Amino acid sequence: MTASRDLFEMEIFARIVTLGSMTGAGQALGISPAVVSKRIKKLEQRLGTRLMQRTTRQITLTEAGQDYFERVQRILEQVEEAEAAVSQRAKQVRGTLKISVPTSFGRMHVAPHLGQFLAENEDISIDLHSSDNYTDLVGEGFDLAVRVGDLPDSSLVARRLAPIHRLLCASPDYLARYGEPQSLQDLPDHICLAAHNQDPWRLEGPDGTEIVRAHGPLRTNSSEVVRSAVVAGLGIALRSTWDVADELRDGRLKIVLPTYRASSHVGLYAVYPSRRYLPAKVRLFVDFLARLYGTNPYWDRGLEAFLPN
Repeated sequence: MTASRDLFEMEIFARIVTLGSMTGAGQALGISPAVVSKRIKKLEQRLGTRLMQRTTRQITLTEAGQDYFERVQRILEQVEEAEAAVSQRAKQVRGTLKISVPTSFGRMHVAPHLGQFLAENEDISIDLHSSDNYTDLVGEGFDLAVRVGDLPDSSLVARRLAPIHRLLCASPDYLARYGEPQSLQDLPDHICLAAHNQDPWRLEGPDGTEIVRAHGPLRTNSSEVVRSAVVAGLGIALRSTWDVADELRDGRLKIVLPTYRASSHVGLYAVYPSRRYLPAKVRLFVDFLARLYGTNPYWDRGLEAFLPN
């Protein structure tokens, strides 16, 4: 089989995984579902293994299929980058970027930098949507999303942009009234603040991972309300440094139980449907964010003593 046919079958396979159906892959590539099915069967025969389990409702990758998909993504990305370098398409980037960002993070750390990006890329416009829910990128037509969390496995591509550090903190006024907890076992005697749609606090400490269920008299579905409440002295909260770095630096908040922090797997990610079919405008914006934040993001400056090496 020729190299061009190999690549085409890789493209078909990658499209099926990203779009979740053979019909969608065929429409995207301009071929019939029958041709898609035939090509995948030939690919599996050539490889000598089944790549996916197919039912009338869904397609599920086998273990071999997942491994092959990850490798195929890298190969197709390299091919696209080679073509882009030759054609210099990046110099002619234009169009609208539809982006989903978390509400607070977008307000604090995306919106203030959009002017710089737009000045550097005059033919690009941005359609920015703020939401704390995970949007359906493909279904709702987003080019990419910026997400904070420990991302679950999916067919989406996630590029880690920066580490996220979450620490327990409280105001000096609160600690003066109620005392400072000396261990996790003290937390039930304190007012703990958390949005009621959040998971329990999963903390990493000297004895490994421990689960704490925050409880207190305030219930809210807003993370920003929790932020305001902890600064106002209502209780103890688990907050990201990107969110409360200024308050930690100027003393309005103090870190409590400093040997505990949220999972180190939590990070800041740019998420997009497929690496192989990544438009140049998306690549430009993702690279811009990666340079802006980096492995030592600007919001952590001055807090290094409290953060893991």
